[in-house]
Amino acid sequence: MTTHSDNAVTPFGSLSAALIDQLRDLNAIRTDRVADAFRAVPRHVFAPDAPVEEVYSNQPIVTKRDERGLAISTVSAPRIQAFMLEQADIQPGMRVLEIGSGGVNAAYIAELVGEAGEVTTMDIDPFVIDRAKRFLPEAGYGQVNVVLADAEFGAPKHAPFDRVVVTVGAWDIPAAWWEQLAPGGLIVVPIRIRSLNRSVAFQLDGGHLVSQSIERAGFVAMQGAGAFGEEVVYLHDDTVALRVDDGQQANGALLAAALKQPRAESWTGVTVGDQEPFDDLDMFLATTLPGFCLLTAHDSAVVEGIVQARPWGSSALFCGGTFAYVVLRQLGPDRHEFGVYGHGTDAEGLAARVVDQINAWNSRHRNGAAPVISAYPAGTPDDQLPGSLVIDKKHTRFTVSWPCRGTRCS
Repeated sequence: MTTHSDNAVTPFGSLSAALIDQLRDLNAIRTDRVADAFRAVPRHVFAPDAPVEEVYSNQPIVTKRDERGLAISTVSAPRIQAFMLEQADIQPGMRVLEIGSGGVNAAYIAELVGEAGEVTTMDIDPFVIDRAKRFLPEAGYGQVNVVLADAEFGAPKHAPFDRVVVTVGAWDIPAAWWEQLAPGGLIVVPIRIRSLNRSVAFQLDGGHLVSQSIERAGFVAMQGAGAFGEEVVYLHDDTVALRVDDGQQANGALLAAALKQPRAESWTGVTVGDQEPFDDLDMFLATTLPGFCLLTAHDSAVVEGIVQARPWGSSALFCGGTFAYVVLRQLGPDRHEFGVYGHGTDAEGLAARVVDQINAWNSRHRNGAAPVISAYPAGTPDDQLPGSLVIDKKHTRFTVSWPCRGTRCS
C-alpha cells in the first residue's frame, strides 16, 4: 500500500497539520492512529474542484446536488469523519466495508487497516463510484475494492467484515449488514430515531447489536431499497412545519389550526450555558415521549414571532390537535432557561408533559451515561426486548434504555 507520510512537507502539509490540531481541540481526533491517517491522506486529491483552504477546513464539500439544489453527495466534514473512525476503532489487518463512497474516507480506513487489511467501499450512485475509482488510485490507494451496488444488500463477495462504517443517513439496519459482520464486529451508522440523527457504534453481541458510543451527526439520506422519508406537516404556509418520523401519524389540518390558537407557556427552572451542549436532552425527549417530532421554521417565521424554533429544529411533541415545543429564554449574559410553548386544545397539559421530562432529564440523566440503544431482528418477541421504548422498523426492533446518574432514579 502506498502511504503519504511525506505529505507533511508538501504545500498542503501545513493545512493538514492545522486541521488535525483543530480536530483534536474538538475531541474528534482522540488517538494518534487516526491523526496519522489524516496526516497521510492527501485530502485535496478527492475534491480537485474546491479551493484547498476549504478542503482542509472543517466543513463538508458538496460534490453533487439534485434538481432542487439539495446536496445528495458530499465529502463529509472532517470532524464527522474523524469521530466516526474513532468510534469504529479500526485495527491493522481488519476487513472493513464502507457504505457511502467518495474516496477520502476509504483512504483513511486503508491507512488504518494497513497492508494486511482489506477495504471495500460501495455506493449506489455511478457518479460517486466513478469519482472513487478515479481518485483512490490517484491518491495511492488503488487496492481499495470499489463496488457499484445498492448497499441494502451489503457486499457478500468481500465479506465477512470486522467493521461496517456507514457514511450516509440510514433509517434502519438491513439484515445483510448483520449477516456479513464477523463475530464481535462493529457497525458504525448514522441512524435516524424519531427525526434525530445520531452516529451509533453498534457491537454484535450474540443475536443482537448493542451501542458502544453515540455522537451527533447528519448525513445525506440513503438511496435505493434503504431509502426512507418522513412526514412533513406544514403549520403555516411552507415556513413552519413539524417533521414526523417512525410511522407516527399526525393530523396536519388540526395542528395547523392549533398554531392559530393562543400560546401557553411553561418554564422549567432548568438552565444551560451558551456553550454548553444539550444534545442528550433532545435524545431523551425523543426516546421517552410518544409523539416526539421536530419543529422547523424559516428565519422569516421566527422574525415574525410565529414560532421560536432553533435553526436546526426544536424538540416537539404532538397529540391530536395539540403540539408543544422546547424554547430557551435568556436569563443573563451566559445563561438560558428551558421552557415549553404549547398550542391547541390541550396546550397546557401537553406543555406540562414536556416540562416534566426536561426536569427528569436534569435530575436523573444530565451529564450522566449515554443511553443504551439495542437492535434486534424484526420479529423478536416483546418479552426478549429490554428498555422502556421499542421502535419498530422494517428490519430491526430498536430499544432504548437510559442509565440513571448515581442513585437519582429512586
